[in-house]
Amino acid sequence: MPEHAYVVIAGDYARRIRSGELPPRTQLPSYAEIQVDNVTGERVSDIVVRKAIEMLISQGLVYSVRRRGVFVADQPSLIRISPERSMEKAESTFTNESGKEVHVEREFSIIPANAEVAQALDLEEGNEVSHVVTRVTENGQPVSISDTFQPKGFEGTVDAVVLEETVSDDEPPNEAHAEWLNVKAGDLVKRVDQRFLDEVDRPVMVSKVSYPRDRYKAMTFRMSLEPAS
Repeated sequence: MPEHAYVVIAGDYARRIRSGELPPRTQLPSYAEIQVDNVTGERVSDIVVRKAIEMLISQGLVYSVRRRGVFVADQPSLIRISPERSMEKAESTFTNESGKEVHVEREFSIIPANAEVAQALDLEEGNEVSHVVTRVTENGQPVSISDTFQPKGFEGTVDAVVLEETVSDDEPPNEAHAEWLNVKAGDLVKRVDQRFLDEVDRPVMVSKVSYPRDRYKAMTFRMSLEPAS
């Protein structure tokens, strides 16, 4: 999924809030000011600014006071917002979340699909798929690891129009995820299973992401509801 202007703008303000550049109770610029002066370097529409502010409110970073404006929250929370995080690179997501030094490591390979991956991608077991392991640290501390699989002929989420996410924290991580996150035997993690589907509901990518169980105060999924035709 491509990066949208509102995601980029919200990410910039999130980074500045978490770093302390914008301290609690600071008033954000007006919508009109953000339209012409923002990190994209281009003029954006009013709806882009509104969506950026809505995203920041959903993350618990700012609050709105009617007829006064938008202000930085006293105690910003760390809330995972989807699907917007799938519209930007991991480097941007984690930097905006914490303001800490972020390092992202990716390991690429081509492997035969096992039974679980084949079922998730609607393939025959043994078909070749791409496999990307993404490991993330903040100030040297592991905070995320994911396994991503795609059928041959697909790259990234360019062809995806639907994202399915399943969040769980009631089962132990696999060995590789537990080792990276320094999880002891019997401890749990927060896991997000993702499926990206194209316009005919064909899976183009699946991903299993693990985080420390206490990393996020909440996980929010935002969607647009369109009237049935």
